[in-house]
Amino acid sequence: MKLNPNASSFVPKFAVKPAATPVAAEPTPVAAEPTPVVKEEKEEPIATTTTTTTTSSTVSSIKTEEDLANIKPTESVYKVEEDDIEDDDEEVDEVAEKVEQVVKVLPEDSREHLNLVFLGHVDAGKSTLSGSIMVLTGQVDPHTLAKYEREAKENHRESWIFAYIMDTNEEERTKGKTVEVGRAHFETVKKRYTILDAPGHRLYVPNMIVGAAQADVGILVISSKKGEFEAGVDGGQTIEHARLAKMIGIKYLIVFINKMDEPTVMWSKARYDEITDKLTVHLKKCGWNPKKDFQFIPGSGYGTLNVKDPLAPGICEWYSGPSLIGALDNLAQFDRNESGALRIPITTSYKDRGIVNVIGKVESGTISVGQTVHIMPGKTKVEVLSLTGDICSFKTARPGENITIALKGIEGDDSIRPGSILAEINRPVPVVSEIEAIVYILDMPEERKLFTPNFSAIFHAHTAVEDVTVKSLIATIDTKTSTEIKQKPTFCKVGDAVKCRLVLGRAVCLEEFATNPQLARFTIRDSTKTIAFGKVINIGKKAKEEIARQTKV
Repeated sequence: MKLNPNASSFVPKFAVKPAATPVAAEPTPVAAEPTPVVKEEKEEPIATTTTTTTTSSTVSSIKTEEDLANIKPTESVYKVEEDDIEDDDEEVDEVAEKVEQVVKVLPEDSREHLNLVFLGHVDAGKSTLSGSIMVLTGQVDPHTLAKYEREAKENHRESWIFAYIMDTNEEERTKGKTVEVGRAHFETVKKRYTILDAPGHRLYVPNMIVGAAQADVGILVISSKKGEFEAGVDGGQTIEHARLAKMIGIKYLIVFINKMDEPTVMWSKARYDEITDKLTVHLKKCGWNPKKDFQFIPGSGYGTLNVKDPLAPGICEWYSGPSLIGALDNLAQFDRNESGALRIPITTSYKDRGIVNVIGKVESGTISVGQTVHIMPGKTKVEVLSLTGDICSFKTARPGENITIALKGIEGDDSIRPGSILAEINRPVPVVSEIEAIVYILDMPEERKLFTPNFSAIFHAHTAVEDVTVKSLIATIDTKTSTEIKQKPTFCKVGDAVKCRLVLGRAVCLEEFATNPQLARFTIRDSTKTIAFGKVINIGKKAKEEIARQTKV
């Protein structure tokens, strides 16, 4: 994931530790914008910091579900000496001072937050549409926009001006292809939004999966231009992205028919109907219900038409529906698992002025400032120092929020890796290296047409990426009735669904589908091809016993 210069949150890659940059806080009675300190010759004031640390515990809750409760606190077995208290106070004061310098002081905001991922074939206009939204919602000032316009002209890419807002590195600007997941934000009167601009090229589908895993709503961008739509559907990434979005658990899809003002289209209803009819057939095959799971909206990202405001009279007489942002604002509020155990897959981590920050979406449960949690699978105990969104701060963050979390207690650099999860101590997340799952086979490599024991590929779940090997095939499954058909098959082929045991290269944080669907869904890829998707149905007896041992009912 890359840094967007117009986003208010800093989002570098894993393991990259950028130089600290000062963050200017918005003027509030609590914190002022940092200014250089000038020492007087006669008098040198002594700064004092008083910090009160509070700890709050989170009490939260197609088969069975374990009823887990909080572990009762245990008394300390260590004798507290006065020297220890003084040292701890000095350490707390030092950390508090760093946090005060680094953390943005922002007001809380009760508006619903939605994570949007922009999907679609390469050159469909995803980055341009994302940049257009940023401009229309006031997230890019005129001076910065003029700078991007000048850079686009210098590179003879005048039509890429909006894409430059999201595609910030030289490789992306030179090739015109998004490589990493860009992140930005915007807001309306009704809601707050985080944009995740995913790459469209088949070589970067793993990056797209990481972005889509955080999303609530998918914006599937379709080029209506003659030849481009056909290229995206027939052998392109359009349908694979739609299928992956459904597998990963995205709840709703808006299909934005882009470039409707292009000379080969010119708002043609016949062309629009042709595209929507073909896509409806494909989306239904991917599992999307046309009555409740998706809708079509025509428009133009580059022309900023039907993006924020509805179409003006005379542009498209046959369409009277909402604009893209209007449709997002009109979506019903999503159901969230607030009573469940805390689960935050970590997408990015970085260090700023000695404070470790992680970024992720709250999938279930709640997290509060002062709370002690574990970074799994390493079981590193950390304290939450602050919770910050793109435009607001939180005392307690709830499911759906995509937040930056400042942590205290991380010693080394190996505590966080792709696939790490922030989890409750009282209700820990299972860490497993062998699972029982139902796998739906979509495609197979040319050189390996059968899905058999010892078949190996790459396993993607939330932010985790690991090697996977098929240990055994248990039974084939009827996809309509979910009943077992044939026991212990010797192989399976494209179109089959099979219950099987999978062995992972390293232990991964996973849960059973009945307990937490978002941490149970996964995809299996080989090279540049998605060959299967599935869900975890059994984490194994040992894992369950370990969870039961750590959790008091």
